[in-house]
Amino acid sequence: MSGIDIDGSGLTLRQLVQVARSDLKVSLAPHALDAMKRSEAWVNSAASGEILNSEGSPRAIYGINTGFGSLARLKIPQKSLTVLQRNLIRSHAAGVGAPAPRDVSRAMVLLRANALAKGASGCRPALVERLIALLNSGCDPIVPSQGSCGSSGDLAPLAHLGLLLCHLDKDPDIETGEAWFGEERLSGREALRRAGIETLPLGPKEGLALTNGAQLSTAFAALALYDAQQLVRLSEVAAAMSIEALRGVTRAFHPSVHALRPYPGAQACAANLLLLLKGSELTDTVPGKVQDAYSLRCTPQIVGSARDALTHIQGQLLVELNAATDNPVICMDVEDEIKAYSAGLFHGEHVGMASDYLKIAASEVANLSERRLYRLLTAPLSADLPASLAHSGPGLGLMGLQTTAAALVSENKSLGWPSSVDSIPTCEDQEDHVAMSTTAARRASEVVRNSLLVVQIELLASSKALQWRLKTGGSPALGRGTQAALDVLAAIPEDLTAPSDALERLPALIPELMRSVDEACPTLRHFGGSV
Repeated sequence: MSGIDIDGSGLTLRQLVQVARSDLKVSLAPHALDAMKRSEAWVNSAASGEILNSEGSPRAIYGINTGFGSLARLKIPQKSLTVLQRNLIRSHAAGVGAPAPRDVSRAMVLLRANALAKGASGCRPALVERLIALLNSGCDPIVPSQGSCGSSGDLAPLAHLGLLLCHLDKDPDIETGEAWFGEERLSGREALRRAGIETLPLGPKEGLALTNGAQLSTAFAALALYDAQQLVRLSEVAAAMSIEALRGVTRAFHPSVHALRPYPGAQACAANLLLLLKGSELTDTVPGKVQDAYSLRCTPQIVGSARDALTHIQGQLLVELNAATDNPVICMDVEDEIKAYSAGLFHGEHVGMASDYLKIAASEVANLSERRLYRLLTAPLSADLPASLAHSGPGLGLMGLQTTAAALVSENKSLGWPSSVDSIPTCEDQEDHVAMSTTAARRASEVVRNSLLVVQIELLASSKALQWRLKTGGSPALGRGTQAALDVLAAIPEDLTAPSDALERLPALIPELMRSVDEACPTLRHFGGSV
């Protein structure tokens, strides 16, 4: 991987994932420097008292020479302006709870760097370069995952990043933040020393620039979205295998049917199912059977709805990936002498709503998967498969896995309550509506993770069911895509008696499984090249 340049406008979801999970190197695009330097110069002039009000006194500019939040009317003496920024970081580093996963932390750093590179925050290019240095050295900040309301952005988590990046030599270790370096959890001071990165004392507005924005929310949400796209693709493979093992009816997926109700997601899902099942000698073979239960027949409607949801969510998050999220923003192209505009670009509502929608979409994929799993394991519903798929010996079936899947889908329902409909005033009622986007995004990540486990359980059960069909039914031909998937899943030994052993082996096989399926069915419909 050669690396990417960031400029505040061109970051993609795939690039974010590669930086967060594969150590793709990052640099600041040279053309971004001009915009950053222009807004920095204006902030410096405001901080030095050159911009005057009608009375000839230095004009109050929020966050540069005033207090923050409910203290916005408090004028700060010029000699204290850099202390003001440092104190903002120290006072807001109040997060709690388990640290955010390391890939989420890296994504957060990249997103903040990209937002600042847009040139609307008035900070020095050196601040972005320090953030990039963290990414490129593998010095990853440890930020608490709880304590943010998503407005004014993710203040507490980003303040913990600020402690790491901008502490002073005199600060005790406990006030320098924490970071991973290699596999060690270190004080911020020691982590920076090992990484060869110097701290950067804050200039005017730079503490505010570091902390204003929903970057932790977006990091959780964007990585969860990427994983949810993989979830949908994998669920279609699992669905095809289950439909085949249950000797389902494929007429429900005919393109002429879905042209009558042309939801793009449903059309894509139905087309994929037909491709995966093409050539199967198990489907459409039960005499007199004209239609299946909803969990098979309505797969395009349900998984297709999730597809359409993810398309919408991706559109929302791609805006957020390349947005200025500061307050005030510095709009250098306006004719007004006052370039600072206090607005609400930091508010996490877009990310929160998108994350809640993501929870719904992923939950429904898992709900449907568990219902197909139940049919595979329930003899009266399975077209004569062994009860619990227990064909290796008495009591050695997979019924325990359905219990696990039931627990996971039920947990998803408890996590699915929409966080974005909640709000509680903060900051002496100055911040009287907050987004709760961080909670929404963190829970969306959990729901996607649970849902992936459910689909993997279905994959395991459907592969065992197909293996039984092949052994007892005269080796019928399988579908083009389902055969490719089964060939990979055959690497899991059949004599594993504990299902947990098989589930532990399965995730390592998923990348190979998807490559194999894509090679067998090269015209499968994906998500606009993002996965």
